[in-house]
Amino acid sequence: MSSLEYPDDLRYTTDHEWIRDVGDGTVRVGITSYAQDALGDVVYVSLPSVGEQVAPGDSCGEVESTKSVSDIYAPLAGEVTAVNELLDATPELVNTDSYGDGWMYEMSLSDPSVLDTLLDTDAYQAQLD
Repeated sequence: MSSLEYPDDLRYTTDHEWIRDVGDGTVRVGITSYAQDALGDVVYVSLPSVGEQVAPGDSCGEVESTKSVSDIYAPLAGEVTAVNELLDATPELVNTDSYGDGWMYEMSLSDPSVLDTLLDTDAYQAQLD
């Protein structure tokens, strides 16, 4: 089995979401390689609506795999500004490219400074053990 990756330029949550700062108070959100590996083959992804306001811990979508259905949680407070339309036709991108084309949605943060409160790579990996 290949080792799972956790890029150093991302922040993470204990719910296995990753967060990439894309600038101007906007972040891109997806699920970690650990999460996609645990889920198995992803067959459907339900994403939040553009314009939706979310708060930390809110369920804002679902990932359905051959094994189970899991909620996607909002890591921070803000407004959904974009969703990954590619996942409608090719949900398996979550498995094959979880940190690239398998991203889920983008959001504009209410308070960008809270990014620093999320886990860094080492802290995320430590809580997996």
